Amino acid sequence: MNYEYHVAINGCDHGDGSKSNPFRTISKAAQTAETGDTVIVHEGTYREWVKPAYSGYSDINRITYEAAKGEKVIIKGSEQINTWQVYEGTVWCVTLDNSFFGDYNPYKEALGGDWFVYPEDGSVHAGDVYLNGKSFYEAKSIDEVKNPVKRSSGYNPPWSNRMELLLDPESSIYQWYATVTDSQTTIYANFHESNPNEELVEINVRKCCFYPEQVGMNYITVRGFEMAQAASPWTPPTADQPGLLGTHWSKGWIIEDNMIHDAKCSAISIGKEASTGHNLCTRRQQKPGYQYQMEAVFRALEIGWSKEKIGSHIIRNNTIYDCGQNGIVGHMGCVFSKIYNNHIYNIAVKHEFFGYEIGGIKLHAAIDVEITHNRIHNCTLGTWLDWQAQDVRVGSNLYYNNDRDFMIEVTHGPYLVENNIFASEYNFDNVAQGGAYVNNLCCGTMRRVKVLDRSTPYHFPHTTKVAGTTVVYSGDDRLYNNIFIGGIDILEDESYSGTAGYDDCTASYEEYHAAIVAGGVADLEKFIPVEQPVYIDANAYLNGANAFRCEKSNYINPSHNPKVSILEEGDHVYLELDIPEELLNINTKIESTKTLGTVRIVDAIFDDPDGQPIILDRDYFGQPRNSHPTAGPIESLRADHNRIQVW
Repeated sequence: MNYEYHVAINGCDHGDGSKSNPFRTISKAAQTAETGDTVIVHEGTYREWVKPAYSGYSDINRITYEAAKGEKVIIKGSEQINTWQVYEGTVWCVTLDNSFFGDYNPYKEALGGDWFVYPEDGSVHAGDVYLNGKSFYEAKSIDEVKNPVKRSSGYNPPWSNRMELLLDPESSIYQWYATVTDSQTTIYANFHESNPNEELVEINVRKCCFYPEQVGMNYITVRGFEMAQAASPWTPPTADQPGLLGTHWSKGWIIEDNMIHDAKCSAISIGKEASTGHNLCTRRQQKPGYQYQMEAVFRALEIGWSKEKIGSHIIRNNTIYDCGQNGIVGHMGCVFSKIYNNHIYNIAVKHEFFGYEIGGIKLHAAIDVEITHNRIHNCTLGTWLDWQAQDVRVGSNLYYNNDRDFMIEVTHGPYLVENNIFASEYNFDNVAQGGAYVNNLCCGTMRRVKVLDRSTPYHFPHTTKVAGTTVVYSGDDRLYNNIFIGGIDILEDESYSGTAGYDDCTASYEEYHAAIVAGGVADLEKFIPVEQPVYIDANAYLNGANAFRCEKSNYINPSHNPKVSILEEGDHVYLELDIPEELLNINTKIESTKTLGTVRIVDAIFDDPDGQPIILDRDYFGQPRNSHPTAGPIESLRADHNRIQVW
């Protein structure tokens, strides 16, 4: 029998959870609800870590947690503090017994782990202080709290020349510092003109807001909540990956219609668990992190990493913002999932810390994952797909005002990038092979990189089973029906606009194969010097973007500046650009499984997760395309000026 449990601020955990006698905490309901049950939470702020104790059994027999219709329900990983005392001037302090934090004190837990780069001195912790919802910066001393100055942007990665512009110059002067002894934690904070006992001041206390302690808590729905202010730790692919909200190595979750913000590191986690490795490179310094990551893949297979047990999550219609590391993170636990209609922004732009595991969406082993119809902007990196992104589909997403829009790394295909609007100055890094880029609008520069020192896995199609490993030779890409617009050379001759960066590649599989055969009786040594083929046709190049040397049918107008702009007007976003009439007459065609062919290394085709053929006959809006489709993501482009609502 399926039950409906209710939770309300005026409830009691000794009640029966009925509508007339509700529980007081969501945690009580989470220890009670079983498969088929629904937990309805009524208006209010709930300061707790919800840890579901039971699993749903199937997609139609799941456990659902939802905010009551029309009611605002907030789950926070923080506690309000109103016992501040004046320390000196505008600096206040509060001293708390360590028992206040339980077994996880965020002000003692320094951020760090594998691929964590900055700062190296352990001076940034999982804790935080918020004044009326606004996050402070952590200082390195009480003196810095007393004498705040404009902070620099911290660590500047080599690809970014815009980080300082993303900082809020006002927020940089609100700082805190903590000292932790064996028994007490003292927090110092500069509130300037505010009295913290008369305002809403909160501090991080809990690691998560909604995250099961046990793995295998399957088929759970989380709907309609606001969740905020959790002390989530650094989440590399070689560690346990708890987020503010997450699935913890489970299957079949639906996370929808939530507002999630102010995770110290990652907001939503669909990632790895600890038994397959936890920061072993940092802890042991015995092997490279790369090697531990490879081992994690095989350990995961030993504990049942498969479509039958893991992944197949749906993350949709969420708003995710103001998080330090990732909006959505996952390694291996993300397989077979769908991520769509989410609005993700202000991720990793505070720059208190940095490492090579950041992004609005940062996934490893995104096998058969669909990332579609998302709005991702003002992030250090919009979407980063790393390791084994096989049969992933990135389609109809809106990217703008990011330091970089998209990166795909050490993966061998097939993967599909279609109908996207890449509107930032730096569009993408292609550190992979075997991709198809079809009908995209690319308004900035890009980079193509080989990786010959890291052999990474590839899989039998649509499974987690490893078929082999190899390095990234680069190439074996398809680029059709895209619009490329010349932009700023972000990396000083390492990046380019258009497809001319492929000029060193062979122009067909036949040409490539002939060169290999001509190498005579040899093995690996004859493959290494021959560049993989690329398949490039029917693209448009404007404002100085350059074409691949062997492209047969294209439109090139180096002097035409389409004056692309992205305009936010309330909840709507508009794309404006000027298109020459000749661009609409390129000899394009509808691309499909049949025309995209087979990727060389994996020996696999571009099909859907069920193994069925795909036909790219719909545009960014899902509208039908003509038999000779318009280049770029929008079929309805017209000559001269266009103003189109894209969100």
